[in-house]
Amino acid sequence: MKLFGSYTSPFVRHCRIVLAQHQHDYEFVPTDYTQSAQQTPTKRVPYFSHDGLELHDSSSILRYLRTLAGEGFCEDPATFDLYCTINTALDATVNIFILSMDNLTAEQVPYLTRQQDRVNAILDDLNSREWGEVDEKNDAHLRLACFLSWAQFRNRIDIQNWPNLQQFLAGMNQQAWFANTHPALS
Repeated sequence: MKLFGSYTSPFVRHCRIVLAQHQHDYEFVPTDYTQSAQQTPTKRVPYFSHDGLELHDSSSILRYLRTLAGEGFCEDPATFDLYCTINTALDATVNIFILSMDNLTAEQVPYLTRQQDRVNAILDDLNSREWGEVDEKNDAHLRLACFLSWAQFRNRIDIQNWPNLQQFLAGMNQQAWFANTHPALS
């Protein structure tokens, strides 16, 4: 197994967590923005190979890894919808972040205002939910934790604006298997 990606990517982090949960022996291949543009049709990380199978999206990688372990991936519609909703916020936040590196702002590109409004609306919705106990096998919860952690790391959100999400992330950060994959540790 080979996982191609960057240690700071929240998508890659989610895959690394699941690989560790199942104690898979794999090679992590550090891959940057330029390399991914040349090596995968999605032009992003992560991508993955195993026994001739090539996967180009974190969701397909996660589903494959869960299936190998005899587990399900977002098995019921509500969990899958939650996962997709979180992914929408994460994708929008990543796009805003990448465009900001090119000095593009909402003042210059009004569509970025819509993207930020989308992220805030999703965070408001997620904050209104009860999160309960940490569930290390729930990929919607893992995706949310990876998103929130990355968004804080990159100064994209102020988690204090969403106290339930702040409490959720604090609970995840107390789990060694999550805390040990933080982007700042790479």
